[in-house]
Amino acid sequence: MAERQYHLKFDESRAADVDAYLEYRRIVGDDDGGVLFTPEQYEDYKKALPQRMKNRLFTSWTNSVGMDCKLIGPETPCFCKHRYKQHRTEFKVIPPDRPILLPCQVKGCRCASYHYVPVVGCCPIRCNCKHDADEHSEVRPYQCKRGVCKKCTGFKSSYTCGCRETYTQHQMVVETKEERQARGHPVGMDTPYKAMGGLTGFSSLADGYMRLDPSGQGAPSEEFLAQPITVQDHAFLRAAVPSIQAHNQAKKDNSKLDEDMAERMAAMRRPGESELDYYERRYQERLKAEKASKRGVSKPNKR
Repeated sequence: MAERQYHLKFDESRAADVDAYLEYRRIVGDDDGGVLFTPEQYEDYKKALPQRMKNRLFTSWTNSVGMDCKLIGPETPCFCKHRYKQHRTEFKVIPPDRPILLPCQVKGCRCASYHYVPVVGCCPIRCNCKHDADEHSEVRPYQCKRGVCKKCTGFKSSYTCGCRETYTQHQMVVETKEERQARGHPVGMDTPYKAMGGLTGFSSLADGYMRLDPSGQGAPSEEFLAQPITVQDHAFLRAAVPSIQAHNQAKKDNSKLDEDMAERMAAMRRPGESELDYYERRYQERLKAEKASKRGVSKPNKR
């Protein structure tokens, strides 16, 4: 059965309380142990925020050419089925060893470091042993836990990302702000929120090949956008060929463009012009155009 839904209405003061709670939850996360901090404890907790912003770690699932195909956020699930915010994401001193390990902090979980697993729709991808990712161990090499599965030596998948590389050609990248800037990828604004991972803006929610920023594929070149449309292109592009051809033809005929622009300007109401004056002006313009067209018709030669 569907979960019961509630429709709540708040006045301005109550809505401000809800916003304050959401702000609190983004900053504190689960560090309060499920019991809200007192105002004094909350203010004391916020003293560590400058260090959090300084030592922020950017986490991404990256392909072989450095494209961040998936930027990890606080709610992004790990292979161990726990979310990124449930892993250790903060350090007083950044570890010198690479890669930086982000172990799961949920009691009883053996996950040694956060590892993203792609999902198709709402389900995680399958291993080559035909079993889902959540049926595998959270410990590398992520062997299948199904008793009937004897051939699985570790999680391997034929899944192909939108960047056209396979699952095994990707890797987890956990880097500091300086390391990310050295790769030429955006870092966004400093934020006090907990476990932000690689999120730097709304574009971070899109897959890498769809983002037009340095962390994705980048803006297509002019040559790519100007290439001719062929029968192998998408049906929507092929359907646009007549309009593109008409546009190109109109660009060659400057007189048609001038006439079209003049008509568009005339069809606009002028400042201070009443509705009656507007229709009178348009009527006089039409009469003038008809007289001009009649004068332009050549008379037949008399013999």
